[in-house]
Amino acid sequence: MTAIDVLLSRYHQLEDRVRGDRSTPEPSMHIAILTCMDARIRVFELFGLIQGEAHILRNAGGVVTDDVLRSLALSQRKLGTREVLIVQHTSCGLSMVTEDDFKDELEKDTGLRPTWAVEAFREVKDSVRTSMRRARRSDFLPYTDNVRGFVYDVHTGELTEVE
Repeated sequence: MTAIDVLLSRYHQLEDRVRGDRSTPEPSMHIAILTCMDARIRVFELFGLIQGEAHILRNAGGVVTDDVLRSLALSQRKLGTREVLIVQHTSCGLSMVTEDDFKDELEKDTGLRPTWAVEAFREVKDSVRTSMRRARRSDFLPYTDNVRGFVYDVHTGELTEVE
């Protein structure tokens, strides 16, 4: 059985597939949450969310990139969000690579060098600060006063705000 088959089986066993408010695409808490794609971060459980309350954005590292700014601009300008919560985490894969080494690897394997930034980092708090700064300085986001960043410890479950 593949992982997709397992997930489909779980889907068919769900008792309540439409929990939460489904009346509008606007999140009822007017918040967008950006976090890493790491499977150890259970965003809905971590914050006690139900469907319909928040926009959830995920990428490698939970970093603010051009594509994240695109999604946040739509989220704020067309779907009513007013706050941005950035959550990065300890033991992230992006802290275990370097920008040039990973690009060199891809170029060696494919013959093409990526034009996009890997966004590798050494210190997660510095990465959170960089992402908060990018969001706060974006001309495309009308609501930047309530952009906050945190580090989630994947081993202890602790959530620490980054100033």
